[in-house]
Amino acid sequence: MASRRLVERAVFARHCNPWSAWSRWASAPLVLVPVWRRSWRDAALVGAWMAINPVVFGKPAHERAWSTRTMLGEERWIEQRPIDAVMAAAATAAGVTAMIAAGRRRVVPAAVATAGQMAMLLVCWALVVRHHHDRHGGVR
Repeated sequence: MASRRLVERAVFARHCNPWSAWSRWASAPLVLVPVWRRSWRDAALVGAWMAINPVVFGKPAHERAWSTRTMLGEERWIEQRPIDAVMAAAATAAGVTAMIAAGRRRVVPAAVATAGQMAMLLVCWALVVRHHHDRHGGVR
């Protein structure tokens, strides 16, 4: 269990770089591409990007960026699970809806569901920033 925690800490130390956080958020629509195109190759490429994104960027110089504090709050959420379960479930449902729409090649429902998922993710991020702030003080 301690080794798992060390790996998580190492990943989040780099994933809290604003470039990592925002590029991963902006990459959410890419998940639909393999489904839409029915391509295992695209799935491998998107999967590889999502896997390396949290570690490809270096550690941030400071923790003032909102996205940095978001990822640090998310790290604590993973440890303690205080986030609003309804919001997390709604974001997941929106993601599943987007995948189904992409599988049916329905662009408008896929785009709307993805936009909804991304918006809900920002709300979740605001909750984990609040959690981080409540535990460690500082600017929200």
